[in-house]
Order: sequence, then structure tokens, then C-alpha cells
Amino acid sequence: MDKYQQDQMRYVNEKMPRFQKYFRKYQNGGVLRLLYKILFVLDRNSKCIDLSIDTNIGPGLYIGHPSGITINPKAVIGSNCNIHKGITIGQENRGKRKGVPIIGNNVWIGINATIVGNVRIGNDVLIASNSFVNVDVPDHSIVLGNPCVIKRCEYATEGYINNTVPDC
Repeated sequence: MDKYQQDQMRYVNEKMPRFQKYFRKYQNGGVLRLLYKILFVLDRNSKCIDLSIDTNIGPGLYIGHPSGITINPKAVIGSNCNIHKGITIGQENRGKRKGVPIIGNNVWIGINATIVGNVRIGNDVLIASNSFVNVDVPDHSIVLGNPCVIKRCEYATEGYINNTVPDC
């Protein structure tokens, strides 16, 4: 099963955003690859989404309310991740956190959350809406606020991330 089909499994009662369909179909390759890239760029721009066609995102991506999203092209996002409108996953250009985030599996990122710099977000992490994250976050955690407060929580994303795809 390819990433397009795995992403589609996450959208049970709604449609996958068009730009996401084109994003995955482009990544699958084939003779229509150039067409999918053009369609991706047109649809992405209409929704104010700043996402590179080559960004490394694992299977099972779910985008709730797809608008105003910025993801650095060098960022890495794991499988079964939920992202929502207004989020930023960005680069830090100087200092000890110079670089881009690496986000684990089963991560839920709330509305208007920001993750910047060379930080690692563990697996099973819930980043609350409007949080600013510029530090490493361990597995099984909830992140709140600005500056962020990290609370350990077994099954942090339970009930938030549904219809997950099997680990690849």
C-alpha cells in the first residue's frame, strides 16, 4: 500500500485535501508526475500552504482544516501525524538549535502551534494549540503554552489520533 492510500485511510468521514492527494501521487512517480506537481502547487497556493513537494512526511498524514500551514522543506515528519491550520514547522538559523525539527510518529499538532529549530519531537506527543516548541520533547508527552511546558502522559494522543495506519 502506498502513502496515498495510507493517508486516505485516515479520512473516514471527510475528503482528503486535494493538494495532499497531488503531493502523494507525485511522490508515487509515474508518467503523470509533472502534472501532479503542477496541480499540487496551484492547489497549495490557493490554501496558503507553504509545503515543498519533496518534504519527508511518513504515511498516515491527516491535515485538519488545511490552511495557513508552513512546513520547512528539510523537516522530517513521522507516520500517523495530525497537523492543523496555522501551524509552523520551521528552521532556526543560528545558535545551538540551528536546523529543522524531526517529528516522531503519532504526533498531534494543534491549531497555530509553532515548532522551530533542531529539535526532536518524540512519539505519542500532543502539542496543544498556540504552543511554541523550541526544545526536545520526549515520547509520551503533552506540550502546552509559550514558553512550552512539557507534561509526561502515557497515551498522550489517545482519542486524538484515530484511524492510524500500521507502522511501516
